[in-house]
Amino acid sequence: MTGPEGLDPQQLGAYFAFTEAASLLQHQVEQHLRADGGLSYVQFQLLARLADAGGPLTMTQLADGVVYSRSGLTYQAGLLEKAGLVTRAPSPDDERATLVAITEDGLALFGRVLSGHVEVVRSMLLDPLSEEDLQHLGGIMTRVRDHMRALPPRSAAPRKRRAARSL
Repeated sequence: MTGPEGLDPQQLGAYFAFTEAASLLQHQVEQHLRADGGLSYVQFQLLARLADAGGPLTMTQLADGVVYSRSGLTYQAGLLEKAGLVTRAPSPDDERATLVAITEDGLALFGRVLSGHVEVVRSMLLDPLSEEDLQHLGGIMTRVRDHMRALPPRSAAPRKRRAARSL
Protein backbone atom coordinates (compact mmCIF):
# COMPACT_ATOMS: atom_id res chain seq x y z
CA MET A 1 0.00 0.00 0.00
CA THR A 2 1.40 3.41 -0.92
CA GLY A 3 0.31 6.99 -0.74
CA PRO A 4 -1.12 9.08 2.09
CA GLU A 5 -3.49 6.29 3.19
CA GLY A 6 -0.73 3.82 4.10
CA LEU A 7 2.91 2.93 4.40
CA ASP A 8 4.94 1.47 1.54
CA PRO A 9 6.42 -2.02 2.09
CA GLN A 10 9.84 -0.66 3.10
CA GLN A 11 8.31 1.71 5.66
CA LEU A 12 6.02 -0.99 7.00
CA GLY A 13 8.89 -3.48 7.27
CA ALA A 14 11.08 -0.97 9.13
CA TYR A 15 8.23 -0.10 11.47
CA PHE A 16 7.42 -3.72 12.30
CA ALA A 17 11.09 -4.65 12.76
CA PHE A 18 11.56 -1.68 15.10
CA THR A 19 8.46 -2.36 17.18
CA GLU A 20 9.22 -6.09 17.50
CA ALA A 21 12.86 -5.44 18.48
CA ALA A 22 11.78 -2.80 21.01
CA SER A 23 9.19 -5.17 22.51
CA LEU A 24 11.66 -8.06 22.76
CA LEU A 25 14.27 -5.83 24.40
CA GLN A 26 11.80 -4.27 26.82
CA HIS A 27 10.50 -7.71 27.82
CA GLN A 28 14.00 -8.94 28.67
CA VAL A 29 14.82 -5.72 30.54
CA GLU A 30 11.58 -5.97 32.54
CA GLN A 31 12.28 -9.63 33.40
CA HIS A 32 15.72 -8.68 34.69
CA LEU A 33 14.48 -5.69 36.71
CA ARG A 34 11.73 -7.73 38.37
CA ALA A 35 14.07 -10.62 39.19
CA ASP A 36 17.07 -8.59 40.39
CA GLY A 37 15.42 -5.55 41.93
CA GLY A 38 11.68 -6.05 42.24
CA LEU A 39 11.27 -2.99 40.00
CA SER A 40 9.04 -2.22 37.07
CA TYR A 41 10.59 -0.66 34.00
CA VAL A 42 9.01 2.71 34.85
CA GLN A 43 10.33 2.56 38.41
CA PHE A 44 13.82 1.84 37.08
CA GLN A 45 13.51 4.80 34.70
CA LEU A 46 12.49 7.06 37.59
CA LEU A 47 15.42 5.93 39.73
CA ALA A 48 17.78 6.35 36.76
CA ARG A 49 16.59 9.91 36.07
CA LEU A 50 16.87 10.84 39.75
CA ALA A 51 20.30 9.24 40.13
CA ASP A 52 21.52 11.09 37.04
CA ALA A 53 20.00 14.43 38.09
CA GLY A 54 22.16 14.78 41.18
CA GLY A 55 19.29 16.43 43.04
CA PRO A 56 15.52 16.55 43.31
CA LEU A 57 13.31 16.84 40.23
CA THR A 58 9.72 17.98 40.00
CA MET A 59 7.04 15.48 39.09
CA THR A 60 6.59 17.37 35.81
CA GLN A 61 10.29 16.99 34.97
CA LEU A 62 10.07 13.28 35.73
CA ALA A 63 6.88 12.84 33.68
CA ASP A 64 8.46 14.56 30.68
CA GLY A 65 11.68 12.57 31.05
CA VAL A 66 10.10 9.14 31.25
CA VAL A 67 7.11 9.91 29.00
CA TYR A 68 4.52 8.68 31.46
CA SER A 69 1.15 10.00 32.54
CA ARG A 70 0.96 12.30 35.56
CA SER A 71 -1.39 10.01 37.45
CA GLY A 72 0.66 6.90 36.65
CA LEU A 73 3.83 8.66 37.71
CA THR A 74 2.26 9.76 41.00
CA TYR A 75 1.29 6.14 41.68
CA GLN A 76 4.77 4.80 40.82
CA ALA A 77 6.49 7.50 42.89
CA GLY A 78 4.21 6.56 45.80
CA LEU A 79 5.28 2.92 45.54
CA LEU A 80 8.95 3.94 45.45
CA GLU A 81 8.41 6.23 48.43
CA LYS A 82 6.74 3.43 50.45
CA ALA A 83 9.74 1.22 49.66
CA GLY A 84 12.09 3.96 50.96
CA LEU A 85 13.71 4.48 47.54
CA VAL A 86 12.60 8.10 46.98
CA THR A 87 11.25 10.98 49.01
CA ARG A 88 8.58 13.45 47.96
CA ALA A 89 8.18 16.93 49.37
CA PRO A 90 6.53 20.21 48.39
CA SER A 91 8.76 22.59 46.47
CA PRO A 92 9.82 25.62 48.51
CA ASP A 93 9.76 27.68 45.28
CA ASP A 94 6.39 26.62 43.87
CA GLU A 95 3.57 25.44 46.10
CA ARG A 96 2.01 23.53 43.19
CA ALA A 97 5.13 21.46 42.55
CA THR A 98 6.27 18.29 44.29
CA LEU A 99 9.98 17.50 44.43
CA VAL A 100 11.17 13.91 44.22
CA ALA A 101 14.64 12.84 45.36
CA ILE A 102 16.36 9.47 45.38
CA THR A 103 17.40 8.08 48.77
CA GLU A 104 20.60 6.22 49.66
CA ASP A 105 18.62 2.96 49.49
CA GLY A 106 17.33 4.00 46.07
CA LEU A 107 20.85 4.72 44.85
CA ALA A 108 22.07 1.38 46.21
CA LEU A 109 19.27 -0.56 44.49
CA PHE A 110 19.78 1.35 41.25
CA GLY A 111 23.51 0.56 41.36
CA ARG A 112 22.82 -3.10 42.06
CA VAL A 113 20.47 -3.60 39.08
CA LEU A 114 22.31 -1.32 36.65
CA SER A 115 25.09 -3.77 35.75
CA GLY A 116 22.59 -6.52 34.91
CA HIS A 117 20.51 -4.01 32.97
CA VAL A 118 23.56 -3.04 30.93
CA GLU A 119 24.34 -6.71 30.27
CA VAL A 120 20.80 -7.34 28.97
CA VAL A 121 21.01 -4.29 26.69
CA ARG A 122 24.47 -5.28 25.49
CA SER A 123 23.56 -8.89 24.72
CA MET A 124 20.17 -8.17 23.15
CA LEU A 125 20.83 -4.93 21.26
CA LEU A 126 24.49 -4.03 20.97
CA ASP A 127 26.39 -7.30 20.45
CA PRO A 128 24.97 -8.08 16.99
CA LEU A 129 25.94 -4.61 15.71
CA SER A 130 29.21 -3.39 14.23
CA GLU A 131 30.75 -0.06 15.20
CA GLU A 132 29.41 1.39 11.95
CA ASP A 133 25.94 -0.02 12.68
CA LEU A 134 26.01 1.59 16.15
CA GLN A 135 27.01 4.93 14.68
CA HIS A 136 24.15 4.77 12.14
CA LEU A 137 21.61 3.54 14.69
CA GLY A 138 22.62 6.25 17.17
CA GLY A 139 22.26 8.95 14.54
CA ILE A 140 18.94 7.65 13.29
CA MET A 141 17.41 7.23 16.74
CA THR A 142 18.67 10.62 17.90
CA ARG A 143 17.01 12.25 14.88
CA VAL A 144 13.75 10.38 15.50
CA ARG A 145 13.79 11.15 19.23
CA ASP A 146 14.54 14.82 18.66
CA HIS A 147 11.71 15.00 16.12
CA MET A 148 9.31 13.44 18.62
CA ARG A 149 10.58 15.62 21.48
CA ALA A 150 9.92 18.76 19.40
CA LEU A 151 6.23 18.17 20.08
CA PRO A 152 4.88 19.62 23.35
CA PRO A 153 5.65 17.37 26.33
CA ARG A 154 2.80 15.21 27.62
CA SER A 155 2.72 17.19 30.85
CA ALA A 156 1.93 20.32 28.81
CA ALA A 157 -1.00 18.68 27.05
CA PRO A 158 -4.39 19.80 28.33
CA ARG A 159 -6.17 17.29 30.49
CA LYS A 160 -9.26 15.72 29.06
CA ARG A 161 -12.37 16.87 30.81
CA ARG A 162 -14.69 14.23 32.05
CA ALA A 163 -18.22 14.38 30.77
CA ALA A 164 -20.63 15.79 33.30
CA ARG A 165 -22.69 13.12 34.93
CA SER A 166 -26.41 13.47 34.66
CA LEU A 167 -28.46 12.73 37.74
